[in-house]
Amino acid sequence: MKGPNNLIGAVNFITFLASIPILGGGIWLSSRANSTECLRFLQWPIIIIGITIMVISLMGFVGACYRQTWLLQLYLVVMFIVLVALIGFIVFAFAVTDQGHGQVIINRAFLEYQLSDYSGWLKNRVSDPKYWSKISSCLRDSHVCSGMRRNVRDTATGAIFPEPASMFYQRHLSPIESGCCKPPTSCEYNYVNETVWNPGTGMVVNDIDCTRWSNDQQRLCYQCDSCKAGLLATLKHSWRKVSIINIVILIILVFVYVVACAAFRNNKRMDNDEAYGEARMTKARPSRFQF
Repeated sequence: MKGPNNLIGAVNFITFLASIPILGGGIWLSSRANSTECLRFLQWPIIIIGITIMVISLMGFVGACYRQTWLLQLYLVVMFIVLVALIGFIVFAFAVTDQGHGQVIINRAFLEYQLSDYSGWLKNRVSDPKYWSKISSCLRDSHVCSGMRRNVRDTATGAIFPEPASMFYQRHLSPIESGCCKPPTSCEYNYVNETVWNPGTGMVVNDIDCTRWSNDQQRLCYQCDSCKAGLLATLKHSWRKVSIINIVILIILVFVYVVACAAFRNNKRMDNDEAYGEARMTKARPSRFQF
């Protein structure tokens, strides 16, 4: 085999091996009898991604290693579609995450997040009750709010008690913690601990999030608009990182695509040479009926 065929075969063999644990993880999630809404929400995308990577890898591996020109041609078509889709996703990710930011609050180290600061397709998608029920279920299952609790030890007596409000207000909370695990600062709730707050005298009655807050640890502010805004801020940060990674992957895939094109031309040329050689041998072979 020539160099391009070797390289394409090796690359696709590695990606085929990588698709096995991805597909296995999706099947494992779907087979769990006590799967939560969060796991059911994730299982099918994982299975689809695993199958897609496996099929594409097999096409590239078989086409390169066994000189199946038609299969390598199909691999190139599919790879081209993947490249176009990846470019489209990068552009889309930057387009839908160009708005929204946290708001600075006086005497608070953390930022506040409001859904009105965001707009567009991503906001509408997150705000859809059908999808938000799955997302909020994932947030509860991940126990993001229980992980923010801290205790302070009294150096004199050795007693342990929840951190005071003054320490909590100077913490740098994540957007999810700020939007979903506590009521908005404008509601003026009285701090008890990180996830328990009592209504104050100056509660803003026109802010619906103030009435949505609950000290029930399974509810908290998971149905608040501030929680949705916190998720949007997290998605914005994450999608920007993913887009940068996708740009690197795009460069690698373009290189693989160029090598695959070289392998395809190499296989086609070898097929033509073999066909030409067989034709010459047939023409040069004397006929048994010649005198």
